Amino acid sequence: MPLDPQVVELLDQMAAAGEPPLNELTPAQVRERSVARGMLGRYPDRRADTEDRRIPGPGGDISIRVYRPKPGELPVVVFFHGGGWVIGSIETHDSICQQLAVQVPAVVVSVDYRLAPEHPYPAAVEDCLAATRWVSEHCSELGVDAHHLAVAGDSAGGNLAAVVCLRARDAGGPSIAFQLLVYPVVDLTLSFLSHAENGGGYLHDKADMDWYLGHYISEVDVRNPDASPWFADGLAGLPPALVITAEFDPLRDEGEAYAGRLREEGVSAKASRYDGMIHGFFRMDSILATAEAAIEEAAIALRAALRPAD
Repeated sequence: MPLDPQVVELLDQMAAAGEPPLNELTPAQVRERSVARGMLGRYPDRRADTEDRRIPGPGGDISIRVYRPKPGELPVVVFFHGGGWVIGSIETHDSICQQLAVQVPAVVVSVDYRLAPEHPYPAAVEDCLAATRWVSEHCSELGVDAHHLAVAGDSAGGNLAAVVCLRARDAGGPSIAFQLLVYPVVDLTLSFLSHAENGGGYLHDKADMDWYLGHYISEVDVRNPDASPWFADGLAGLPPALVITAEFDPLRDEGEAYAGRLREEGVSAKASRYDGMIHGFFRMDSILATAEAAIEEAAIALRAALRPAD
């Protein structure tokens, strides 16, 4: 399919703005720009109560934001934001977490893990694993159901969610019931064909990926399953998954291949491609109608996995 007309309009506006390419900027400059782009979410009325707090982590306290849509014991979703392990924050993904909390409904715990280059690999992995363990161990305090815990994330956050599932399986816990992976990075060698097919002109390109990886990880580590879950020896025993991809995304093929490999190894997994879409569309529901459909699909999948009696 061709690019969605709303995506064409967005790309034309960004081109007209004349912003310098990401790889010509510093991490601090890109973080500042990402805050503005983060406002492309719908930001619904605060239908979920929020609480910001800090929890212990391997490199110091980790900031989290807890979203509670209603009283009572609820399932819980631990959410890891995207941004190439270099940018992004609780704030840039606030709208998504609000919407998932309300639509599932579930308590959502958004994790502000450490960012590269100040804290390169594996700092983000260790923080996300520590946060997931903390949530599992403090379910009574949070008022959530320890038996219905999911992890979720987009892009680099999808990478971290997939890695947390692998680490939890191999360590015998915490128990994770579901993984929502939105256009995840699963192969840091960038070997899949869509990196070439969609490597330029679609907002997120190969030069961007090289910039992110150059700040995040060394070439020696890119095949470590803690960085690239595609290279794990086996995927059997992992939680069921929904993998959302976009047609014009460099990450399209690896996400779909990961879902296929999960199925081959006995894990229930669905790959859902959104035609005409680009990387990042999931957070752009204020301007892209298709993003609303993707958020709804994600919420339905989480609800089915975490609230089976409803």
